[in-house]
Amino acid sequence: MLRFLAIHAHPDDIEFQCAGTLALLKQKGHHITLATMTAGDCGSAEHSRTQISAIRREEARQSAEVLGAEYFCLDFDDLRIVDDNPSRMRVTELLRQVSPDVVITAPPVDYMVDHEMTSRLVRQATFNAPIPNYTTGATMPAGPLESIPHLYYVDPLEGTDYFGHPQPADFFIDITLTFEIKRTMLACHASQRDWLFRQHGIDEYLEAQRRWSAKRGKQVGVEYAEAYRQHKGHPYPHDNIIGELLAISHETEGTRP
Repeated sequence: MLRFLAIHAHPDDIEFQCAGTLALLKQKGHHITLATMTAGDCGSAEHSRTQISAIRREEARQSAEVLGAEYFCLDFDDLRIVDDNPSRMRVTELLRQVSPDVVITAPPVDYMVDHEMTSRLVRQATFNAPIPNYTTGATMPAGPLESIPHLYYVDPLEGTDYFGHPQPADFFIDITLTFEIKRTMLACHASQRDWLFRQHGIDEYLEAQRRWSAKRGKQVGVEYAEAYRQHKGHPYPHDNIIGELLAISHETEGTRP
């Protein structure tokens, strides 16, 4: 059994981008932990930050329960995630507590800075977590990891950067068999339907998820798929452990949407 940590900026990001893969891994007996940097405290026009945080934490907990996974929130403020050492310490401590073999996180380039800062902080935390002399300031700190975990990035929203340019993928996972689990998990985030309609003009929360999964699937000849890039810079692991476990649908150098 391997330990997988999926960590993204806000409640519902994981459900949009990698929940189908996580469900496949869970079905194979692996341990799954979900984490969000924030509780999405700016994601409402009707509720206060405290009120919407409580609502969205409970929605995230319910979604994790569908998967049979643990859920953590790191309590960063929504739209205020920054790359500094206190932030790196906080994310590093989470990694040491969870002790993952594999980490899945936000892409380095995406439509909003919270996603990009999450990606930067998680990448640095995966590097820092095995270093004994990198302390986190926690009251009861967990011990360092034995080694740097495998690191993967999910798609940016709609597969593009902030200029609208398509971003490549390294490989795809066929999630046709677990798409309904992915859909059920996203449906737990009921508070976001009205918010996204107000903020982004999206009145099709679940349909948007289905459409993107189907688009990625069409690229590789399956009904639904999720796409990933693997961090292979020095000194990270280079073997594609997710691909080996799930028999990837397609692997390529820089396939574009």
